[in-house]
Parts: sequence; C-alpha cells; structure tokens
Amino acid sequence: MKNTIGLYGLGVMGANLAKNMANNRERVAVFNYTPDLTEKFVGEFSSQNVEAHYELEAFIQSLETPRKVFLMVTAGPVVDSVIRSIIPFLDKGDIIMDGGNSDFHDSNRRFHELNEQGIHFVSVGVSGGEEGALNGPALMPSGDACAYSLVAPILEKIAAKVDGKPCCTYLGPEGSGHYVKMVHNGIEYADMQLITEAYQFLRERVGLTVEEIADVFAQWNETDLKSYLIEITADILRKKDDETGKPMVDVILDKAGQKGTGKWTSKEALDIGAPSSILTEAVFARYLSAMKEERVHAENILSGPKAVDDKMDKDYWINVVKEALFMGKICAYTQGFNQYRTASEHYGWSLDLSEIALIFRGGCIIRADFLNKISNAFKQNKELTNLLLAPYFIEKTNRYQSSLRKVVMKGMESGLSLPCFSTSLTYYDGYRSSQSGANMIQAQRDYFGAHTYERNDKEGIFHTNW
Repeated sequence: MKNTIGLYGLGVMGANLAKNMANNRERVAVFNYTPDLTEKFVGEFSSQNVEAHYELEAFIQSLETPRKVFLMVTAGPVVDSVIRSIIPFLDKGDIIMDGGNSDFHDSNRRFHELNEQGIHFVSVGVSGGEEGALNGPALMPSGDACAYSLVAPILEKIAAKVDGKPCCTYLGPEGSGHYVKMVHNGIEYADMQLITEAYQFLRERVGLTVEEIADVFAQWNETDLKSYLIEITADILRKKDDETGKPMVDVILDKAGQKGTGKWTSKEALDIGAPSSILTEAVFARYLSAMKEERVHAENILSGPKAVDDKMDKDYWINVVKEALFMGKICAYTQGFNQYRTASEHYGWSLDLSEIALIFRGGCIIRADFLNKISNAFKQNKELTNLLLAPYFIEKTNRYQSSLRKVVMKGMESGLSLPCFSTSLTYYDGYRSSQSGANMIQAQRDYFGAHTYERNDKEGIFHTNW
C-alpha cells in the first residue's frame, strides 16, 4: 500500500509533524538528506504508519498519486535545492508543500515556477513550536485552491482544533500563507514585548516581587487577557534556578534573540505603507536589548530622572496595568490585521480576516480568547477598515485608554523604557485625530523640493513660491 504523504526534513519540527501525521493514521514516508536524523527518528518513534527511506527516489515513489511531499527544511536556498532534487521524480499534478519559515517572496516565486512545470506548490505557515507540531499546530496554507483541496484532509486532521473547528483553512493564492505566518510572528513580537513591559512596570515601579507578579499573571489569565503567552509568563515567573535558587528570570541575560520574521514584517509594512509601528518597535526593542555591554556602560554616564519615592497602591496599579496591557494588545493586533488588509489589496489576495483570526485561536503562539472578538468583528462587518472601529473594541479602548496613559506617564517620569506601551498610545492617538501635523510636512516638502500639496478647501494639486 502506498503512503499518503511524504515528509522531507526530520529536524525537531519535521519529526514532530511526522509523528502527528502518523498518530492521525496517515501513512507517512519520511526522508532526511543526512541519514543520521532518519535513523534517530526511527529509533525514537515506532509506528506501523511510518515508512523510513534513505534513497530519495524510493521515498518519492512510495507515495500515492498525486504525490504529496511536505518539506520541513531550512528556509532560503535549501528549499530551492530540495525542490530541484525531487522534481525529476515527480509527475504533473503532484504537490509540494513548504512548511518552513520561508520568505513569502520566495514562496510567490516557487508557486509560479512550479506551476509552469505542472507541479502544484502549497505554501504552509506553521505555528506552535515543537509542541504544536506534535499535538496540533495552527496551519496557514495557500497556493492553488484545487491542490489545497487534495491536501486539506491531511492538514485539517493534524491541525489544532477549537470548538471542533480545525485551525487551518485555505487562505489565498501564491505565498499568502507564509505572509500570514510572517505577520503572525510580528504580532507575536509585539505581544511578548507588551507583556514584558507590564512585568517590568509591576516590578520596578509598583514594587511587586517576582512571586507576586506570577500570581498577577495567573489571575489575568482568568480574564479577557486569557492567552497562551499570559499563561506561560506566569509559569516562567514561578520557575526557580536549580543552581542559585533565584527566580529563573533573574539569571537569564537580558539580550533577546530573533530569527528574522519580525524584521520581515516591519520591512514589508514599510514597503506597502502599513503603519505597523508597534510591531516594528518590538523588533527595535530586541535590537536595543542586544547592546548589553553598551547599556551597562551608558548606565553610569547618562542621567535619568530623579528617583521617585511615592508609594503606589498595589491593587490599584495592578488593575491599571492590566487595562493598559489589554489596550496595547488591541492596538498591536489591530496593526497586524491592518497589514493583512493592506497586503490583500496590494497583492490581490482577498484574505479573509475573520478566518485568519479563527486559525490563530489554537496551536499557535499568539492564541488568545479575544481572537473570537476579532473574528466576529470582521465577520459582522466585511468592510471594516480598522479593528478599533468595531463596537467591542470601541467600548474597550474608550475605557482602557486612560490606564495606558497613566502607565506610560508613570514610566516616563521614572525613566522606565516602555517602547510598545508608548507606541500603542501614539498609534491610538494618531488614528483618532482628524487633524495631524502632516500639513507642515507637506509645506516643508513643497518649500525645499517643490513636491506640491493638496488644499483642504478645494480640489487640485498646488505649489507655492515660498
């Protein structure tokens, strides 16, 4: 009996996806460029639904037609190299799926190149880490709709489920699936940074202990803030270091790493004119954190405000920070979904924002209860231009914007850096202002470069001899 799917690439994510497929009764052929990972996989996981191969041609020929090959290899040139290696063994109508963290530009190109050869290409964003890969990730597939219909029974079976609905649906043409995954990661960067700033404010400004903050986050996870990232933050704060007995968070060096997808989101936002400032500020915050040695040196040279010794009511400020965090998250997710809408128009993809929100409810890193509210907002109003204008979010932001202001002002007066909190407030105030200072910018541009301007009292394009 032929295998229903072949998985190429047995690193941690690939191996766990293969196990997921086998556990869901798919007949899975597995292959890795280096046989050691194949041997390791077979040694650790025994299933009658898995067939290991050490020769590429045999791996491909073991698949039922149309052949379905799922790639889990390093993004970039490696994907192209693997595709070139398997093409000679494929027939027209076969399907290649790329589940790595590929740049959507590469996925667009591969989609069209393979289409010319009669091979279908499906771009699959995968979120959830190794645990999600094994137990149910969020999947963001795109490409040829007919090809997706052939792989959907497998992908929807292995995806996370929420209320019985798989966190997987066809998103659109070309590499739009990898685009959705990319912006998902940008939202993730912002969400993590906002949570970090809330923790930092509670500890450094309100004066809570690590243990107290752990309890606060656990309590918040029983409210509208309920989400995977809030949940794991409470777990992180409760963890003690085996060597020193200190809170684990206190022995971890404050230099944040990244793999590039947040940066891609920011660059793409600039390219298409999407104001994803909070998402971008989260990337810059990681860059600044990496300058550890310089920051240590600067601390003894550069002055800040005088120490503030006012005693803060803990219960009052815990609630204020909670509301500020929720407000910041609303603004960050608003920017991410605005970027989806802008990209959809720019590339002609017709992305369904309501469905994207539903995919994110399970399996992925940014899964959160309020994604149901986001989905409902776009479902109820297909023409919704900005999430802030949906009734639920109007009510929340009107109530919580004052708390965000309080946290930002308290942080600034004490010299506490809160980049995403403050950028969230700036974005909110900028969006709700009918009159900005951009008229001055246009006047300046016309003054030094004769770039012209529009008037607010009549139509046309104008230039002034300054």
